[in-house]
Amino acid sequence: MFLGTVRGQIFSTINHPYFDGHRLLVVDRTDEHGEPTGGYVIAIDTVGAGPGQPVLVLDEGNGARQILGDPSGPVRSVIVGIVDHVETAV
Repeated sequence: MFLGTVRGQIFSTINHPYFDGHRLLVVDRTDEHGEPTGGYVIAIDTVGAGPGQPVLVLDEGNGARQILGDPSGPVRSVIVGIVDHVETAV
């Protein structure tokens, strides 16, 4: 899992049928302060996240498929939460 910030939504006219009905979002990887760390993923949105929101992303195929309830789905990353606050130990 990692923290990220939603940057935008993906729209496609041709895609794998599995993604019909799923929102795909571009998520930048961030540190605990919301600063970009480099890289991004395209993730299925399961929580209704929007642009600019900090999110928690599960970036592991088997876990993502379990959340979506499809053991054969062609998916790796799924947004599992919208982050309200991050507190780190000093």
